[in-house]
Amino acid sequence: MKLVSFEVHTPVGTFTRIGALREGTIVDLNMAYASLLADQRESRPRRLADAQVPATMLELLEGGPSAMAAARRALDFVTQGDASITGPAGETVVYDAADVHLTAPLPNPASLRDFIAFEDHIAATSKRRGQPIPPEWYKAPVYYKGNHRTIVGPDHSLPWPLNTHKLDYELELACVIGRNGIDVAERDAAQYIAGYTIMNDFSARDIQFQEMACRLGPAKGKDFATATGPCIVTPDEITDLPSLQMIARINGDVWSQGRFGSIHWSFPQMIEHVSRGEAIYPGDLFGSGTVGGGCGLELDRYLQPGDCIELEIQPIGILRTTIAGHNRAAREEA
Repeated sequence: MKLVSFEVHTPVGTFTRIGALREGTIVDLNMAYASLLADQRESRPRRLADAQVPATMLELLEGGPSAMAAARRALDFVTQGDASITGPAGETVVYDAADVHLTAPLPNPASLRDFIAFEDHIAATSKRRGQPIPPEWYKAPVYYKGNHRTIVGPDHSLPWPLNTHKLDYELELACVIGRNGIDVAERDAAQYIAGYTIMNDFSARDIQFQEMACRLGPAKGKDFATATGPCIVTPDEITDLPSLQMIARINGDVWSQGRFGSIHWSFPQMIEHVSRGEAIYPGDLFGSGTVGGGCGLELDRYLQPGDCIELEIQPIGILRTTIAGHNRAAREEA
């Protein structure tokens, strides 16, 4: 499945719901499951659907494999049924994808850990500092904890942050944890992955390196925004993870290209490391770190106000962010 979160506007407010992308449409999975239950003559289909296929992504993930299996049954019910299917009380089940606004697929991850798992990337950034790769990097996957409250979704307009002079993108794949665990062995770790999404770990490099000179961080240099999306693709939809091609375009020009298979530390190894003596939870987000050549720091090229950044990893899609241009004057004054 390709899972998304999308906004529905009603007379009593705007609500974020979960859906599955299917042939240019979005199937509301919670409402589809309610429709399935009504078709089975359940007496309270909406209440039962809210419990088994919740309407938000984090709640769905917290439901574990049983909730995901129920979501699949809901999608199959719509796929095999009448295109005009509605909910138990006539509610909309299928939306035209062009008519709704996608948010980050997981707008409120339980936590955010971003790794530096590609050897080519740490080699390049270490070289720019005139240093070798730290030998400790080869001993265990290293990560920092980011701000899980500043997640933005596809087609977001990002205000120019912190008067930085070196705003950077980072081309990453992320995995979403789908069940609780502690002391998870690498051989079992794939069972804990609910799906994959694209991640752009935006960085204010000048501020980041000022912080890290004090041997802590990064903090403010990254905490202002992390983009994810446009969807979460379940593992069964990706038959060959290492072959995934990763592309970054700025204003239509290709700046970065890489292959996920060049990663040194795998997601199962990350999960084993993080879960050692520490619980992981549904909705935890693990970023791969930047693929080799996948950021402006390696290229000595940085973003400008008005730039459009597109990160593409198929079959997930394209994660697009525009840097708002109205802060150019303030930036030039800084």
